[in-house]
Amino acid sequence: MKKLQRICLLALVFFYTGSVSAQEKEVTITIDTLSQQVYMLTGQGGNIGIYIGEKKVFMIDDQFDRLSDKIKTAIATLTDKPIAFLFNTHMHGDHSGGNARFNSEGTLLVAQHNVRNRIQTRQKAKLDAQEISLEDYAKMLPEVTFSEDITFYDGDETIMAFHVHNAHTDGDAMVYFAQNNVLHMGDTYFSERYPYIDLKSGGSIAGYIKAHKKALMVIDDATKIIPGHGRPSDKAALEAYVQMLEAIKAKVAAAIAAGKSLEEVKTDTELTSAYDADFGTGFISPERFRETLYNSLKK
Repeated sequence: MKKLQRICLLALVFFYTGSVSAQEKEVTITIDTLSQQVYMLTGQGGNIGIYIGEKKVFMIDDQFDRLSDKIKTAIATLTDKPIAFLFNTHMHGDHSGGNARFNSEGTLLVAQHNVRNRIQTRQKAKLDAQEISLEDYAKMLPEVTFSEDITFYDGDETIMAFHVHNAHTDGDAMVYFAQNNVLHMGDTYFSERYPYIDLKSGGSIAGYIKAHKKALMVIDDATKIIPGHGRPSDKAALEAYVQMLEAIKAKVAAAIAAGKSLEEVKTDTELTSAYDADFGTGFISPERFRETLYNSLKK
């Protein structure tokens, strides 16, 4: 009996590790050309932005550590210029997990200061648990931080990064390439799906909507948008997205005012039914989105 149990356990371990390996091998880095100088890379995790300047590359986010070699290979098909700046839109590991693999003497890591604080806290715990080396711990941390905004210049291009408060997290920043007319919104925008709002890390539905409205003040009808997740987007789609968020927020707020409990809001499909077909098939289900809005508004 014990021998049979051991065989079953080994088979389960083999199946699990084999599935994980297969999943990792299946990740393909695809490239969308958004302008003559700006590209979007999609793999597993947050969308990456690549700007190829006169002499150097400006990179936005880097997905997971294990995908770094694949991402570097994909970038090499576009240019052999060095990556001078790596910008983290926020602290989540699917956007900053590769920091240590891209950080070098020639690459400077940049982020809003709350991003560094949160990455530092998370990585310090890993360091204390001996899961990472001291070198990797240091290389994971943004080396330049800012409070509200920071601007980079490259030839005729002006690259403007600006902080949006308590949206997806408390450290979100968008990056706008003025001449190329491309905006990277990070996870303040989940194209064609309900968003993940990290309430525990300072996110809120009110801040999320404000972030979108700030983006709409910057862009025009011709702007290409790189969302944190999903396909490239534009101003019209973002406007429709804001209308969806505001409509559902109003319904959940009315339910709270009427004394509805969390469980009642979670199970009330009518609150999101008008939008579920278009936005409810992603990582965040309609029920989970209703729960997020309830908890955010109750704060």
